[in-house]
Amino acid sequence: MNPFLTVPPRPQEELLLELAPSTAGKRVLCNTAGRGQFAFAAAVHAQYVSCHFLDLYHLQQCRTTAGEVPTNLNLVCEADFAAGPFDLAALSFSKQGDGELVRDLLQQAHERLEVSGRMAVTTDNPEDSFLHDELRKLFAKVTRRPGNTGVLYLATKTEPLRKVKNFACEFPFRDGERLIALRTRPGVFSHRRLDGGARALLNEMQIEPGMKILDLGCGSGAVAVAAALRAENVSVTAIDSNPRAIEATVWAAAKNGVTNLQATLDCDGSSLTDASFDLVLANAPYFSNFRIAEHFARTSARSLIAGGTALFVTKTPGWYVERLPKWFAHVEPRPGKNYTIVAAQK
Repeated sequence: MNPFLTVPPRPQEELLLELAPSTAGKRVLCNTAGRGQFAFAAAVHAQYVSCHFLDLYHLQQCRTTAGEVPTNLNLVCEADFAAGPFDLAALSFSKQGDGELVRDLLQQAHERLEVSGRMAVTTDNPEDSFLHDELRKLFAKVTRRPGNTGVLYLATKTEPLRKVKNFACEFPFRDGERLIALRTRPGVFSHRRLDGGARALLNEMQIEPGMKILDLGCGSGAVAVAAALRAENVSVTAIDSNPRAIEATVWAAAKNGVTNLQATLDCDGSSLTDASFDLVLANAPYFSNFRIAEHFARTSARSLIAGGTALFVTKTPGWYVERLPKWFAHVEPRPGKNYTIVAAQK
């Protein structure tokens, strides 16, 4: 079942669909703004299609919607695009997207293309100028095809890039007397800086020797690595749905000499063992109308031992105070300057 037959494509994905017949015999790299509709349409014609996701949950949604995946279509959730080379790179972006991540992915896609390969880029912003300007930095000529719901850009690679920008950022932060090194990339939450919510968790968490700790949505790995260094014989498990977050956490663990931390790509807690952690640390994203916060709460309750504690950092404690008693015996908000830590005991 093709996902574009059951779930309407988003505007920028729809703009790409008209190109699917022209992919006959080609090696195609793409991402998706929806459920991989262009990838499945291209796979009907192309030699090979690699569809890239930066969130495991979105990949799983695509698989659930699509059912059977063609043998020449590879759905990939990794920190970077597949190595290639490719004849066509087809990328779709949202007008609310992260500009630095867009630049990173455009550059990566250009690198993956064969010389004479084509790039097709779409946005759901009919008034776009940002993408146009960025593409003109990469290509000698860019064709703009405006539509009512967005814009399609087409360009051909004539030569390799003379200069390739490194979008990663290494920086330290202090946890007590210890300096901890981090390395983040576009797409990782709080790229280039330590998030205030992470700092609030660092200030509140009490790590005792021998603890088993879970960091839900580990991001850069700052909280997980700090927890691993706080006391003897602790064991830290860090999960995130973003492969770049896992990459960042693994890097930080190695850079800071941490060997008692395991980072796993996981969007639903399926890698976790029930009732196995003493402490859960969670900094849930604010989008999705608390859907992710509820998932974090359920996963925390399932993963904690009896008497274990979860610490949730938030700017909107009301939801947590109201909903956490559904899963926890005792809930205590601890207000701070900019964030509240909500402690919940199983």
